[in-house]
Amino acid sequence: MASFPSCKAAITLAILLVFLSSSSAQLSTDFYSKSCPNLFDTVKSVVHSAIQNEARMGASLLRLFFHDCFVNGCDGSILLDDTSSFTGEKGAVPNRNSARGFDVVDQIKSAVEKACPGVVSCADVLAIAARDSVVILGGPDWNVKLGRRDARTASRAAANNGIPAPTSNLNALISRFSALGLSTKDLVALSGSHTIGQARCTSFRARIYNESNLDSSLAQTRKGNCPRATGVGDNNLAPLDVQTPTNFDNSYFKNLVSRRGLLHSDQQLFNGGTTDSIVRTYSNDPNTFKSDFAAAMLKMGDIRPLTGSNGEVRKNCRRVN
Repeated sequence: MASFPSCKAAITLAILLVFLSSSSAQLSTDFYSKSCPNLFDTVKSVVHSAIQNEARMGASLLRLFFHDCFVNGCDGSILLDDTSSFTGEKGAVPNRNSARGFDVVDQIKSAVEKACPGVVSCADVLAIAARDSVVILGGPDWNVKLGRRDARTASRAAANNGIPAPTSNLNALISRFSALGLSTKDLVALSGSHTIGQARCTSFRARIYNESNLDSSLAQTRKGNCPRATGVGDNNLAPLDVQTPTNFDNSYFKNLVSRRGLLHSDQQLFNGGTTDSIVRTYSNDPNTFKSDFAAAMLKMGDIRPLTGSNGEVRKNCRRVN
């Protein structure tokens, strides 16, 4: 007479099924190896041309990936234009008048669609473009994990609440990164992305006029194109790393040790707190920084991706299919 499976066997089977279902939804480095074998070359060609045309674009593409992942996960939602059914993320305070590179993403997506129509998500295009930007500007390389799908909606409210402000203190930064599964070391390493790119006057005005933990000569220089009065020169730009603003290196951390962090949130990482030792390590050891940065980028890319049958693969990154 046949017997029913034991309770232990049933539990084992249930665990196995859960494991298999979750593992099938994992991101992988070879996700498009058969369906779009020329993907990496296609993306890199467009990114390389864009950075040759404007070196700042590398930082802009990297920032888009950050701002996408920090809002409801790495789902390409930052790329969506507003519609009648939702107000998108492009107009949120952290993105308004500062998030850029959308036209380059359109160019990449167009090239990818020609190579393999309807296969590669906009979320994955962003992940690859961010990696390529870092490498082209002299930073570390890593094997990008792929298989994300695209969101069908976006949230301005989530973007306003989810992206750390340049006025954030250390505790707020640690708390926000921790909520996304990122460690304090990840926070410091990822902040090293500010070794490239520029910031608007409105983001650092309060620091250069009101804070004392700032090199006086840098403050004086920045005041030259960032007037005290709000509303005057708000969008004037200054490099986040005055030494090598278009080279991905560890100068950002050297600047922090010298009290030359441009943003309040930057200098918070080296201001007598728990992250001082990590900053000092990265300022002295560029290889450790680059290795930790690559590892942290992979962790960030794992934040709540849509996989399997969730979401969609958008044909146009600005709108749902």
